[in-house]
Amino acid sequence: MTEDTPKPAEPGPRLLRSTSLVGGLTLLSRVFGLVRDIVFARLFGAGIVMDAFFVAFKIPNIFRRFFAEGAFSQGFVPVFAEFDATRSRAEVQDLIDRIAGTLGIGLFVFTAIGVVAAPALIAVFGMGWLWSPVPEDADKFALAVDMLRLTFPYLLFISLSALAGGILNTYQRFAAPAFVPVLLNVVLISFAVFVAPHFARPGLVLAAGVLVAGVVQLAFLLPFLAALKVLPRPRWGASHPGVRRIMRLMLPAIFGSSVAQINILFDTLIASFLVTGSISWLYYSDRLMEFPLGVFGIALATVILPNLSRQHAARSHAQFSATLDWSMRLTMLIALPAALGLFLLAGPLVTTIFFGGQFDAHDVAMSTPSLQAYSVGLTGFIFVKVLAPGFFARQDTRTPVRIGIMALVVNMVLNVLIVVPWVRAGWLAPHAGLAAATSASAFLNAGLLWRELRRQGAWQPTPGWGRFLLQVAVAGGVMATMLTYFVPAGAAWLAVDLSTRCAWLAAAVGGGVLVYVAVLLAVGLRPAALRMTSSGPAL
Repeated sequence: MTEDTPKPAEPGPRLLRSTSLVGGLTLLSRVFGLVRDIVFARLFGAGIVMDAFFVAFKIPNIFRRFFAEGAFSQGFVPVFAEFDATRSRAEVQDLIDRIAGTLGIGLFVFTAIGVVAAPALIAVFGMGWLWSPVPEDADKFALAVDMLRLTFPYLLFISLSALAGGILNTYQRFAAPAFVPVLLNVVLISFAVFVAPHFARPGLVLAAGVLVAGVVQLAFLLPFLAALKVLPRPRWGASHPGVRRIMRLMLPAIFGSSVAQINILFDTLIASFLVTGSISWLYYSDRLMEFPLGVFGIALATVILPNLSRQHAARSHAQFSATLDWSMRLTMLIALPAALGLFLLAGPLVTTIFFGGQFDAHDVAMSTPSLQAYSVGLTGFIFVKVLAPGFFARQDTRTPVRIGIMALVVNMVLNVLIVVPWVRAGWLAPHAGLAAATSASAFLNAGLLWRELRRQGAWQPTPGWGRFLLQVAVAGGVMATMLTYFVPAGAAWLAVDLSTRCAWLAAAVGGGVLVYVAVLLAVGLRPAALRMTSSGPAL
């Protein structure tokens, strides 16, 4: 490596600081995302337009998870980290140029096919609309096709943004990639508030905003690459050894890293057979569940993958195991209270954030049970994000894909076993059964990943796990008791104004956090537990 090559930071002590940075910026993005969803709910509600838009937006997003945050990042980062550690600057730049050209051309062709095949894609994921005799479902189908032709090219730009982010993350430049999602939300809010009202078909304006956001996100990252002198000069390179290794790792990782997203899309397909609004209710519930998942789970996974990759390349097996152990303890410490709070405050959250305008009390009643079902699986969702890098960093994509397929099949079976009897019995909110099945499959996925890491010897638990779990469980139990007995019942939240709801929610969340932390300190867990040494957490 030459002197002007950017040097990656050392792993270990900086992990918590990097996770905090990414988590903070992701929190900012999620706040803007909530503002975006509030705007959507108030202006458009949970009817035909939003059902169609959410399907048209989800389809490119599932492929985004495949080609961007999912398979590509987990295939690219380990190989790129190895090249950076063992090859010359010229070879590293050549890999960047070749993968940029190959990915760009491949995605351009794929995007063009997606635009042409929009009716077929909507027919798959909105199958219920195609078969329904209800006229409004035919309108939803046609609208979703028009929207998808505008949203699908977003895939090209956001995937190239993921390439830029993967390079920056490898060099421990986490801030810019973590900030990029803020731009998506700002653009969509602007289009919804300032542009859509002036057009007869506002849904198409929202779809156009998605495309514009993709261009803006990619343009934002390019100067940061130029500053590091690693700006890609795209060239075709399918035969390049590094590119071929990345592609080999990507193919199985498509399933292994994106099972949760495939589950959600399968939920969407089944929800298209349910009453109008089901897709929107699931979306709003999923967005609230994604808030803690994104702020913590994705942030932690983003930080540990390049560090685990370097530790594996350096054959630092003890440090590799210690990083995984630290990550799992931190996950349990944060995910458990987040899941409990999300479940117990589901109604107040939906009411405070979305209720008003076109989003009425019925929408609140329908969104609440699906949010509770998703919250049950939050810990499993986060553990999948944290455990999967333990395989990808060692360039093992076969194991996660095998486990992911098992979880996917279980989810599909549970969808049918839960939802069909639910609908036949005439119970309310059958879409909540879809969320429950997705949560169950997330726990299965996480459990099998955990067992396999232990079996392979990649993770050796450090002493003190039993005591640590007991401390977290006691603190979580006390917090849950406080929320159950001191937070007003759900109906009361609809009867007060927005400022009162916000005050109540702030008091409930703040009080829950204070009680949880106080009990943790009372039972002997200290902040030093979050400090990682070379041999594991400093307990």
